[in-house]
Amino acid sequence: MSQAHVYTEYHPRWHRTRMSTWWWMKKGAYLVFILRELSSAFIAWFVVFTLLGAGALMQGDPGLGREAAWSAFLAWARRPPVVALNLLTLFFVVFHAVTWFNLAPKAMVLRVRGRRVPAKWILIANLAAWAGFSLLVALIVLW
Repeated sequence: MSQAHVYTEYHPRWHRTRMSTWWWMKKGAYLVFILRELSSAFIAWFVVFTLLGAGALMQGDPGLGREAAWSAFLAWARRPPVVALNLLTLFFVVFHAVTWFNLAPKAMVLRVRGRRVPAKWILIANLAAWAGFSLLVALIVLW
């Protein structure tokens, strides 16, 4: 006599090695990637800080009201925790921009007369445009 086969729902567990929470600290490229992702929070703070400053400029009457609101904003912005946060934000904004420009030649393939433009030229053009626009903004603000 043959024995009846009974169906069972047995699913073996796959072997998966445990991934450390700090996996991104083991390789420089992973660390740069995570820091670039983290920089988005600081860029958001930069936008909020700029909007707070613009809001202080627009508050009150055109006379003394605006000056008082702007002075209060500047007094708040001079506090050591805000200054420290803004310096950290400056670092992360520059870090984000530099790493983004370093990625541009990999994402942007330009061809001139059928030949690929060297990655170094794309990087230099992006950095030059960034420096030019920064200079233009500085001239407008300081003029």
